[in-house]
Amino acid sequence: MSTPGRRAERLASQIREEIAGLMARGLKDPRIGFATVTRVELSADLRHARVGVSVIGSVEVQEASLEGLSSAAGFIRHEMGHRMRLRYAPELTFVLDHGAEESQKIEMLLQKLKEEH
Repeated sequence: MSTPGRRAERLASQIREEIAGLMARGLKDPRIGFATVTRVELSADLRHARVGVSVIGSVEVQEASLEGLSSAAGFIRHEMGHRMRLRYAPELTFVLDHGAEESQKIEMLLQKLKEEH
């Protein structure tokens, strides 16, 4: 039997894939740059989803992409709910995920230390 936590994890994974697919097929907003969905966190009642995105580019490009995604949230939510046949599609909140940048910085530091020794 599936536990509520597993259901939320499975749903979050499906939502991440669906949003990534919608973004890959091309949202028409020119503000959205090269963005990747990194994670989806669902609230306990599954009504709200916090979508982490990583955007390659300057701070201005990242902010513009986030604005574009936020303004497309209603469209994305509608399409996602329709495709996934959800009775209630969660409200989407897009946030920047700096995890990839941090990981790259750590890799560079480790490489530098390795070269020094």
